[in-house]
Amino acid sequence: MPAYAEYKDSSEGWISEIPEHWELKKLKHIFYEKKHKANMNLNCGSISFGKVIKKDDDRVTHATKASYQEVLEGEFLINPLNLNYDLISLRIALSKMDVVVSAGYIVLKPRVKTVKGYYKYLLHRYDVAFMKLLGSGVRQTISFNHIANSILIAPPIPEQTAIAEFLDEKTSKIEALVKIKQQQIETLAERKQILIQNATTRGLVSDVPMKDSGIDWIGAVPAHWTCPKLKLVCKFVLDGTHGSFPRVENGYRLLAVRNIIDNEFVFRANDSFVSYRHFKEISSKFLIREGDIQLAIVGATLGKVAVVGKLDEDFVTQRSVSTIRVNDKCINYFAAYYMRSSAFQSYLWNNAEFSAQPGVYLNTVQNAYIPLPDIDEQILIVKFIDKESKKIDAAITIKQNQITKLNEYKTTLINAAVTGKIKVI
Repeated sequence: MPAYAEYKDSSEGWISEIPEHWELKKLKHIFYEKKHKANMNLNCGSISFGKVIKKDDDRVTHATKASYQEVLEGEFLINPLNLNYDLISLRIALSKMDVVVSAGYIVLKPRVKTVKGYYKYLLHRYDVAFMKLLGSGVRQTISFNHIANSILIAPPIPEQTAIAEFLDEKTSKIEALVKIKQQQIETLAERKQILIQNATTRGLVSDVPMKDSGIDWIGAVPAHWTCPKLKLVCKFVLDGTHGSFPRVENGYRLLAVRNIIDNEFVFRANDSFVSYRHFKEISSKFLIREGDIQLAIVGATLGKVAVVGKLDEDFVTQRSVSTIRVNDKCINYFAAYYMRSSAFQSYLWNNAEFSAQPGVYLNTVQNAYIPLPDIDEQILIVKFIDKESKKIDAAITIKQNQITKLNEYKTTLINAAVTGKIKVI
């Protein structure tokens, strides 16, 4: 797109050059901090990734809500708390609704004539590129005084209007494309789930004779298959430690459900470690080895599955993970694929207990039924799922990369328009 004829240096690194006729103003000369005003008639709200959203009033006590402050449609809301704890989410939003929010938030109102749509985009850039560098203290929390003298751009009103309209149009088109890509990813993921479900419960031959498995959540299976309980095809189904052990800086990893990522059991930079003495105590029941299946049995990610790959070091697990070691009647990857099937996942969630978080007991896993062909057919099924899954995963990766590029383009477009690097009027 065309640029302006002349530029000047803003002396602000996050802004760089701006058109010669644009002004630079301190934030406090454009906005002022709205005084705290309670309003018990409004819903509770908060900021979530650059948008003001409603919260569940039932989870907020009357006394807490009474301490909340009003933010109305057309006012800017800033979350200034714990900047160093969260560098991902967006912390400034132009409210599209009337709500009350925590008294710790900052509410801004325009002091001079502005186009709010323009400043919605400019403050998004300010948030990401500059504001998160401010603040002090262990919790890195800022006040209005921290941002009052920040330099912002003030283009002429007609250009503010043109930029806001331009970005509204362009970003809505980009977001629509992203949504399409996300739907395509969901469709591909569903296709993969159906693939796994059909292969592990019905086999690879479409016209093979079928029989009723006798288990509602499995349904019909090939007539020559059996349907034993999982514990009958396993050497053991056990969980990790229920104990509480002091952490050490160097020792043996104590891993949990968070280590199951993208169907793999991985080490993480911030893993916990226990001493050799406690490692020996925890691993006295069993020592995890290559090929063991790890199944999440506690937490929001109940049902996640991974097979342990090549081991460079020994480790132990917490009770949120069950370790399953199959015997010679079953191939570990066949069992793992079956555990990812919608049939097995439904079984887990339908039998989950809910207290602080969802979870299943070991006997629920041990007594689950597994449709079981002979070893040779298991090998064929695993190879088939591996091959077809790789194709689907490759297609998903392409879509994810496209989303990344679209979001990068959106960010670049916003930054260029609000700082005048491109001329839209």
